[in-house]
Parts: sequence; structure tokens; C-alpha cells
Amino acid sequence: MAKILIQNIGKIVSGKMASPFCPGDAILVDQGLIAKIGTGQSLATEKVDQKVDAQGTVLIPGLIDSHAHPVLGDYTPRQKMVDFIDSYLHGGITTMISAGESHVPGKASDAAMVKSLAILCAKSFSNYRPSGVKVHGGALILEPGLTEKDFEEMARAGVKLVGEIGLGKIKEPEEARPMVEWAKKYGMTVMIHCGGSSVPGSATMGVDKIIQINPHIVSHVNGGPTAIPVGDVEQLIQKTSFALEIVQCGNPRVAVEALKMATAAGALDRIIIGNDAPSGTGVIPLGVLRTLGLLCSFTDLKPEVAIALATGNTAKVHKLKEGVVEEGRPADLVIMDAPLGSVGQDALGAIKVGDIPGITMVMIDGEVRTRKSRNTPQPHRECLYE
Repeated sequence: MAKILIQNIGKIVSGKMASPFCPGDAILVDQGLIAKIGTGQSLATEKVDQKVDAQGTVLIPGLIDSHAHPVLGDYTPRQKMVDFIDSYLHGGITTMISAGESHVPGKASDAAMVKSLAILCAKSFSNYRPSGVKVHGGALILEPGLTEKDFEEMARAGVKLVGEIGLGKIKEPEEARPMVEWAKKYGMTVMIHCGGSSVPGSATMGVDKIIQINPHIVSHVNGGPTAIPVGDVEQLIQKTSFALEIVQCGNPRVAVEALKMATAAGALDRIIIGNDAPSGTGVIPLGVLRTLGLLCSFTDLKPEVAIALATGNTAKVHKLKEGVVEEGRPADLVIMDAPLGSVGQDALGAIKVGDIPGITMVMIDGEVRTRKSRNTPQPHRECLYE
């Protein structure tokens, strides 16, 4: 595995809300990990296989899409599109979290099928990374007939997620609560649908049901795509400690209002960012970047803090090593700059005014997976490779 020195970095964004920047202008990558963070001068004597000159641009942790609906491989039957995960890579996403493989043809609708599908998808994506992207698949959709033994078996097989409660037939608190307790007992992270019905057969999940069911994550608090009232979002912020997810494929007004309320309540550390795609809204490779631009340009949110919502915050909720620029962590890194024509002076300035930055490198586990993105605008400056 190549030993790589990234130097001449303008700003290193950490992915941590409390300390959003790392000191230094150079990173040494070795054996797929961030080996050292320092200055070009302090790391100049390192013997490396490759040098990357960031040309004064911004480096951030690889973005984590907290809400995806994959099936198997890099194909979505929902939009009949191949290589959609490869396109997400070009949007700076290095990790994706499934919220349920609900788009499988012949939709899983009984206990045996959802259990089998969760195990299959968890194992498949643990062995296969489309374009290097780390997909955490196998998000169980709750259906009647699941038992505690099923949860124990799934956990042993590597299932770590319960997808959006409300997508299956289990919709009421009295049905869901025992299954949620089993899931938590066996170490699974539990998500719940929030808002109006997203597809035929899904439920409307309001604040009272959500609080009674007691998940870890409230998926798309700004709707998927239909949002609950803003006052109900405030209740979730004030009355619970759940992680609250804002997505691209939701209600943009409620996204902004939720962000403002979370900021006022000192609850930004509970906000995570996702796409909620592929969906009826489409496949949106730049969705996380677009959401960061939306939130920053309509509020006082600083871009370096916004990036933490889409990296370190999600990593914390899902207990991932990725999402933070820190020595010893996986070298999942993105380098980007303001696009040509933007009033922003760098990538962070571009995000602040609502522009999409131009990506000039994406690295996963220390391997450069793409140089200049085919999906983002032309960056003002590009990395140089030696």
C-alpha cells in the first residue's frame, strides 16, 4: 500500500464540532491510515511513494451519507441506474449508511424475507465496496413475526442496522417497542421514519409515535419528503436525545428551521446529514454537498461545523472510525476548492454562499479513488501529483 504525503494544504477540516480545524498543512498517509498530521517542513524528510500538492486548497474527511437505500451492488432498481454509488464517490461521499433495502423487486414483506435480506446485504457489502465506497448495508425492515432469536441470529451474522421503522407493517409503538429493545440488546442502531408516507404502504410517523418507539436516529426530520410540523420538530429537539437527520430529499424549509432550532438549543451535536436516495426524488450524487450549502447559506452555520454534521457526528452515532481527520484514523479524505466563478475564496467560502465546491481528489483507505470529480464544477485550483 502506497505511502503518500499530502502537502501545501490551505485548511484541514477535522470533522469535529468542538475543534473544526486541525493545525498544520500536511498529512502523511501510510498503510491506509492517517499516520501524521503536521507541516510540510516537519514531514519533508519522510520517504514516500507519492506526493500530492494540494495547492492551498481545503482538505476534509470523506463525507458520510447517513441515509441511503441501496439494494445489491452498484445498481438501483428504483431509478434503473447503474454505477450510482460511483457517482456518489465523485460527490465526496466515502461511506454510505443504508436505511433499508426497501427497493428490492418483490418487496420484502414478511419476517423470513426481511431477515434473509438483511443478512444477505450486510454480508454482501462487507465484502464488496463499489468504487471503494464503504456501504453499510443490511438495514432490517421490521415486519410481524420477528422474534428475539431472529435478532440474535442477525447480529451474529453481522447485521448492525434497523432501517426506517414505518416502511414495513410494524408501525405502532406497542408492536415496535419490543423489537427495538431486542435490536438495542444485540448492538443494532435503530432508525425511524419521520413525517408523511413516502411510498405506498409506508406509514405516517408523528412525534408521539417516535418518542414512544425510542429509536437512536430520527430519519429525515425534515421529511421524506413530507415533513412533520416545525413545532413537532422542536419537540423532538427539546424532549429527546435522539440523533436528528436532515436530508436532501426532504422539505428544505423545515431543514433550515430544524437547523436553527437545534443551534438555539445547543443540540447541533445531534444533527446528521444524508441524502435519502435513491428514491422517487432521484439519485443525487451531490446531495450532501447541496444540503451543506443550503444550511450554511440560510443560517449562521459555519461551513467547517456543517462538515462535522456530515462526517464526525454521523461517525459518532454509528460508532465508525471514519469521519474524522486524526492520526490513526482511516485515510478517507477529500480535497476541494471554490469552483470557477464563485464569490467564495476557497471551498468553505463557496459552501457558505451556497455554491458546490469543486472536488479535486477523493481518497479511501489511503488510495486515491478519483482525482478531479466528473460531477462537481471546475475547481479554481487542482491538486498536483508527483
